[in-house]
Amino acid sequence: MSISAAGTGARTRAGALNLLVAGVLWGTGGLAGSVLATKADLHPLAVASYRLLLGGGFAVVLLWLTGGLRTFPRTYPRTYPRTFPRTGTVARRLLTAGALLALFQACYFASVTLTSVSIATMTTIGSAPVFVALGDAVLERRRPSNATVLSLAGALLGLALLTWSPGGGDRWRLVAGVACALVSGLGFATLTLATRRQVEGLDPLRTTAFGLLVGGVLLLPLGLWTGMALPARLDVLAVAAYLGVVPTALAYLAYFRGLRRSQPVLAALAALLEPLTAALLAAVLLGERLGVLGWCGAALLAGTIAASYLRPRE
Repeated sequence: MSISAAGTGARTRAGALNLLVAGVLWGTGGLAGSVLATKADLHPLAVASYRLLLGGGFAVVLLWLTGGLRTFPRTYPRTYPRTFPRTGTVARRLLTAGALLALFQACYFASVTLTSVSIATMTTIGSAPVFVALGDAVLERRRPSNATVLSLAGALLGLALLTWSPGGGDRWRLVAGVACALVSGLGFATLTLATRRQVEGLDPLRTTAFGLLVGGVLLLPLGLWTGMALPARLDVLAVAAYLGVVPTALAYLAYFRGLRRSQPVLAALAALLEPLTAALLAAVLLGERLGVLGWCGAALLAGTIAASYLRPRE
């Protein structure tokens, strides 16, 4: 019994570690996307389209190289499909994941355009754990634990301190931008809850590859409408490739892999590492100053995530 419990605990830790890695990799995406938009003079929606399409394309290539698109050998479990599954359940899962990824990206970048990166990121990623906790409580028919409530409160307070930037601006643009960010956060939360249980034949790599491709195709019309011409320069192509591979394909692969072994609320809390990583990179690489409150928020956010990772699971 103790050996079984230890094994379960190790798998849970491994799942949590995958989620934390995903959060850090996501955090580099904002900087890469900003650089790509500046160098190629692209609209944020075009950047989002490239991110999903390139990320999905790389994941499909990786899937092909690892044999995920071919017949499986006899050594695989009998319950595992020997060819790529073509069932209604699989199609619905991929369409759901793709649509939610497209919604998440489109609304997030719309919020960035209407408000600012700080406000959009804080509202989107900060609201996701709240939506997940509420959705999980409804689905499981139980109230969130006190530890979960404290973790959410600490994370939101940390984000508020980290990205707090008082200022004026058009009130209605701010309201519309915050609304878009909340929809984006709801989309990410729904993705977390909808994909927490694995569909037979859809491992994390398959979900990542085809989910990103479906999302990119759904977002492509908006990207084409804003213009997607990409200069044929080495620096631009390198940034675009990095955006598609590291903070997209690899990050979502780690996320979906960790989601199978962790609680949904921890998955959303781990995603809070995205704005933390982005803020730290901006401070180090771009010379942006966080200020005392910003560093306090970063410390509180890191402490909240660490406490969620180390807290024993039942």
